[in-house]
Order: sequence, then C-alpha cells, then structure tokens
Amino acid sequence: MRNEKKKNWGKEVMRESQDIEFKEKWKDEHLKTLCSFANGNGGILYVGIRDDGTTVEIESPEKLLETLPNKIRNNLGIIPDIQLETLDNKKVIRVEIKPSEVPVFYRGRFYIRSGSTTQEIGGYDLAKVIMKKHQISWDSLPSEAGIEDLDEVSIENFKDMAQGRLAILKKDTSQKLLENLELIRDGKLTNAALLLFGKNPQKHFLNSISRVGRFKFPTEIVDTIIIKGNLFEQVEALTNAIKKHINVSYVIEDVHRKDVWDYPLPAIREACINALIHLDYIDSAEIQIKIYDDRIWFWNPGGLPEGITIDDLKKEHASKPRNKLLAMVFYYAGLIERWGTGTKRMVDLCKKQGLPEPEFKEEFGGFSVILQKDIYNEGYLRKIGLSERQIKAVLYVKEYGKITLSEFRNLILGVSEKTLYRDLQQLVEIGNLKAEGEKKGRKYVFA
Repeated sequence: MRNEKKKNWGKEVMRESQDIEFKEKWKDEHLKTLCSFANGNGGILYVGIRDDGTTVEIESPEKLLETLPNKIRNNLGIIPDIQLETLDNKKVIRVEIKPSEVPVFYRGRFYIRSGSTTQEIGGYDLAKVIMKKHQISWDSLPSEAGIEDLDEVSIENFKDMAQGRLAILKKDTSQKLLENLELIRDGKLTNAALLLFGKNPQKHFLNSISRVGRFKFPTEIVDTIIIKGNLFEQVEALTNAIKKHINVSYVIEDVHRKDVWDYPLPAIREACINALIHLDYIDSAEIQIKIYDDRIWFWNPGGLPEGITIDDLKKEHASKPRNKLLAMVFYYAGLIERWGTGTKRMVDLCKKQGLPEPEFKEEFGGFSVILQKDIYNEGYLRKIGLSERQIKAVLYVKEYGKITLSEFRNLILGVSEKTLYRDLQQLVEIGNLKAEGEKKGRKYVFA
C-alpha cells in the first residue's frame, strides 16, 4: 500500500520500543532493524522522526516511497507494507514488517530486537532463536550416529521399565520401538535416541557428561567424579556418586530398620533427572554438582522456560520441557511422574524430613537447585530473619545441645542481659527453641 494518511498524535506521544523504531532519514544500515523485526514479532520503522519523537522534513519522500520496497525485497527477501503519512504537518514514511516464518538474514548476518535496540547474533544464540521460532526442540534434531551406535542392553532395560505406562511388545525390534517413540525420524536417529540409549554419547556431544565434586571449602576439593554414558546410566551413577559423600543413619519403625540419609534420596534423584533432561545441550557447559558439608548444589546450563517463575516451581505447574523427547521417554520409564510435579515433589520430600525447602535459582547462565542438610546453618537462619546474636545462639545449641542465659552472656559480650533474654524469648516464640526448667536454671533446646 502506498497511499498517504494524515495522523494526529494528540496528547499521546509514541516512543521507541521493541516493535517501533524512529529514524531521521533513510540509510541502508536500517535494513538491519527491518531484519530484526522480521525475525521477531514484527515492527514498524518510521523515517522522518527523531529519537525524541519530533518530526523532520524528509528529502524526496515520494522517491523514497518508490525505491524502498525493491531495496527491502532484494536485500531481505520480504515484502513490507510502506505508507506515506502526515504527522505534525510533515510527511513521514511508515515501514511495517510482519513476522517471517523463516529466518531472515541481511548480508549473511542475523539480527534480532532486544528492547529498543537491534543486535546481531550468531552461533549458539542463533541456533536457539531459530529453533524457538519454529518450535523445534534440540533433542528432536537428526544425529550423525547410526543404529549400531546404540546399546541394546539399555533399550531392553527401558522395555522392562516402561511396561506399566507404554504398550511395548518385548518382541519389537529396537528400531521399531524407537520409530514408535519418534526417536528415529526419516530413517535417522535423533539426538534424543543417542543420549538415551547410545553406547558412547560423548563421542558426539562433548558436554553430555556430569561432574560431581566433594568440597570441604569452596576452594578445597576432596574428590571429583566424572560421569559419562547414556542418560539412563548417568542417573544411577550420579545418585551413587552423591551417596558416596553423604551420611546415612537408621531408625527403627515397627521393628524394621529404616535408613535415613542426610537428604531424601528421591529428592536427590529428582534433581539429577531434572538436570539431565532439561540441560541445554546446545551450550558447551556440563552438569555440575557440588557437595559441601551442609548442602548440595546442582547446576545445569539453561534457564527456566518462558512463563515459568521460581515461585511456580514450589507448586504444581505447567510443564514446558526444553527436551520434549527426553522428558517423554523418562516418563514412560517411570523415572518422572506427571510433568510439572517434580520440583514440588522435591519440596514436599524435604519438608517431610524436616529439612529446609530446596532453593531454586537462575544463576551463572543456568539453573540451580540447592538442598540443605538441616535448618541450623547460617545461611538459612539469616534468610529467615534471625539476628547475628540469635544465629550464634542457635549454632551453640546445635553444637552443645542447649544454651542457658549465662552461657549466652559469655558468648555475646557487651550486650545487656535483658536484651539477650529477649533474643532467646523471640527464638521460643517463632518455634526455633523451647525453654525447659525454672527461670533460675532454665535452658533452651531445639523445639
């Protein structure tokens, strides 16, 4: 369309944004902006408007109106909607670009919008944008591997695991099974097939390993375990590597012995599985698990899916797996329950064992889960709002089993006894401690 329209901005002033850009005059470098609009949700470029929103005179607007369509089509391969409009009694050109169904490049480079800016991206970021635009998950892409690269034992084990959720005939060939699960498409193995059942996935995907470290301090590593193999093998190996470095005690329930680990093993297993199936395998980073005296830190590259918040993870929420095929196969194998319930299950398991809720974070360009051994650690106590004096009191009880007012007075110098007594009473009121005995010999112990 190339007709002229008159518009009055009135009191509302347009501003540059994700989908609106102002330019005083046309330059061919503005094709980058149009390219970024096409690769996103579309947008409008106004020629004849300064950054502050004021209009300026355009030189030969009618001529520009004639030449721009061909310039845009020849350089970007898209057809724009160009109109001549009148704003504030001056002629401006409005170039509207619709979202493109295919990636659009300008001189071999790919541009996207970020806020009100145009940015060039390539490599890893480009692959992610293109897959997102076409709703393609990385695990569904074809692999260079062949059927001979798969481990028959792993496939047979999966058949046994999946009997309750998937109608699988034991006599089915591996190829037929994988085709039914869409792990073989057009005669080619997908990335998911190789990760799930490969003899050596690391031959093709260098970052598909997991690293478990036992740390005494952040800079003092006691042990490092590198875990390879397909994802089913890694689940077991990861769980065993963590069990190697945590403690287990036991209690007697109904004359039966019950093992009690520092952390609920199902929560550990859930954290490992989540890391494996939600890993951003396009990234070059690998899964890292750090075991400290008082906590375990699980980290994998790749943030939360769009529309999911940290708070959502503590309740049942919609499932948006990054790797849909991996999640599906793990579900059929019985390793995960209904999609979207895993993180809530971890929360419930920790609370049931009297531990702090798992902490979920987006950090270091990825996603982390932190399991804490008990509630009596400085980080957690500070997080719930205890003062430094109260933290020292709780940690004293943790070490010695109790604290008296006189012991608290010796521990905290230069503070009145009345203030220290009030500190202890507040700990009783919020449920951290309880008082035992008469006032003169009263002691405070864990509630």
